[in-house]
Amino acid sequence: MDAIDHAILAHLRRDSSLTNTELADLVGLTPSPCLRRVKKLEADGIITGYRAVVSQEALDRGFQVIVTAEIGVNDQATIEQFESRVAAFDEVIECRRLFGIPDYFIRVAVRDLATYERFMVTKLGGLPAVSRVTSLITMKTIKSVD
Repeated sequence: MDAIDHAILAHLRRDSSLTNTELADLVGLTPSPCLRRVKKLEADGIITGYRAVVSQEALDRGFQVIVTAEIGVNDQATIEQFESRVAAFDEVIECRRLFGIPDYFIRVAVRDLATYERFMVTKLGGLPAVSRVTSLITMKTIKSVD
């Protein structure tokens, strides 16, 4: 990858809806070589897809909480069950299994604190393997690459 490829990626990260002509103008190429480069980046697995970034606030889910969870049983069946149940919750917008403690990093987006409390009591906190949950309420998002 050269500087032009990096520029293409930077512009597409900011706005994946750019037309090929607009992208070519931004990186200093004509449309044909620009399109060839984009197709090569896709074929090489560097660009894996395109998506719309949706405003959680516009969906009335602007209250975000970062949750760490520890599970008390670490057999494969329990882990798989926990992960599939957490992934199925509409409120969960990101979930990662971690090395060490805590076991999981979970981002939750809901309307407000009362909605989050209901989510914790009726869904996440009620999962059988959960031994500890810590909630960190976001004060301000400084940077997000969503």
